Order: sequence, then C-alpha cells, then structure tokens
Amino acid sequence: MPAQRFLRYVPRTTTSFVAAVSRPASTSTSTTSARATAQPTRSARKTSTPASHRANSPSISSSSRTAQASTSSTVAARAPTAPIDDTAVSQPPQPPLPDAAGPALGPAADPNAPPVDWSSSFHGLSTTRFSTEIANVLMTPINPQDIEIKPDGILYLPEIKYRRILNTAFGPGGWGLAPRGDLTVGEKVVSREFALVVQGRYVAQARGECPYFGGEDGVATAGEGSKSNALMRCCKDLGVASELWDPRFIRQFKQEHCREVWIEHVVTKKKRQIWLRKDCPPSYPYALPAGTASRTVR
Repeated sequence: MPAQRFLRYVPRTTTSFVAAVSRPASTSTSTTSARATAQPTRSARKTSTPASHRANSPSISSSSRTAQASTSSTVAARAPTAPIDDTAVSQPPQPPLPDAAGPALGPAADPNAPPVDWSSSFHGLSTTRFSTEIANVLMTPINPQDIEIKPDGILYLPEIKYRRILNTAFGPGGWGLAPRGDLTVGEKVVSREFALVVQGRYVAQARGECPYFGGEDGVATAGEGSKSNALMRCCKDLGVASELWDPRFIRQFKQEHCREVWIEHVVTKKKRQIWLRKDCPPSYPYALPAGTASRTVR
C-alpha cells in the first residue's frame, strides 16, 4: 500500500510522528538548528529579566531617597529653632519708662523721657547704690556741737543741717521733696506726706507734722514745718544723723552734754523742769531761779 494511503488511516496522534519519519534529513537538521538557535534567545530572555529589574532599581532607590529627604525635612521643620539674637540688630535708644526698674534717671538723664508723676511713682527705688564718696558724706558722724535738745529731752538736728548734708552729697538741685498728698489741717497739728527724690530716683517717703494753733496765717508756717519734719524722717533711710535714734548714744550724749534744770517764767513766776545743753542758758521768757542747781542724768 502506498504511503499516502497509509497516512489516511493513521490516527491524528501519530501524524506528527509519521511526518517526522517521512521528512528528509535536511528538514530535521534545520529544525534542530532552529531549536538550538531559539534556546539562547530564551536564556537571554531569562537573563534579561534581572537586568531589567536592576535597571529599574535605581528609579526605585531614588524615589525612596526622595521620600527620606521629605521625611527628614518635615522632622527638621518640627524641631525647635534656636532663638534669634536681637542684640546684634541696632535699634534707636528708647526713653526710660516712668516706673521701669533700672538705673535710668528719668527726665534728668534724657530730656525726651516722659515726665514722672512723683505724687504716686516709685521710679528708681533701690536700683543702684550710691558711690562710696556720697555714702561717706551721708553717714559721717554728727558733730556734737550741731545736736540740740528739746525741753522734754528729745535730741534733734536742726533741719538746715540735713539740707547742708544733702547739698554736700548731691549738690544743690540734685535732690528734692515731692508732695504725696494734700496738706491735712487738724485742730492742733498740720501734716503732709512727702517723698525724697535724689538724682531722679525715689529714695524715701514720710509724713511730716507740725503743731498748729489756728488762724490762716499759721497754716503756711505749719505747712513748712511739716515739710522740714518729713525731710528729717526721710533722711533716716540715707543714714543721716542715725545716732539720734540710737538709745545708747542718746543716754551718753545727755550725760556728757546736757542737764535737767528748773526754770522760772519771768512774768508769771511759774516754774517748770526742762532739759538744756550745758553750754546754753535758758531762752526768754524763762530764766534760772536764783540759787537753783542743775542736775545731770545718770
């Protein structure tokens, strides 16, 4: 039976086998070479996949680096920044405030500074100490010849002595008394509160008083006396005449320089006992009775 007729009855599964048997040798050789040629292509495809993956990996790493950079910038933005030094920037000088703490002297140091209301302000209180030279003048021991004694035995320094000490320490115009309220007029006394201002700084405050015996003419004199009394009290804070508040000094001074005597009114002949300095006789209208002996305090 011819081969063509045989192939008609061969099942489809064996067709490829029969065709392979019936093909010439050249055909099988070309097929084998084609398959051999195709194998490197497949291997190249297999090897090209990692190469393409490696080619794409730089883009992936760059994107990851971009994400890391954005994350670090966000963290840096959230981190607290260092304070800016404003002192390096030059600014025009500002006038001192009326009640600002510091060694500023207010209008005395800067004419353009706002005025200070000394009726209520405490500007410059305890901002800086006075120089050693000024302190030595203020706290110089009192000359015993300047101390006076009242008839009731109270020692005092005349108010003009306080003014001289302040003028020596600060100079005329370097200090002043600022009223802190209105003049209060009572039945027997006049009082007013004053603040001692030195070189544009608040130093001390006190209420001065003076006896008042009625009449409009006496108000002005009593008001001036209250001012002098306030000055004496304010100077205590500066150490001026501080010995006059020392009990031991008072007792010693009375024993050495004072005496307690009986005096007589030259008109009414009434007698009373008062304190006098040993080197000072009683003033008119009082006089020492004849034969009266003085006695000192022990």
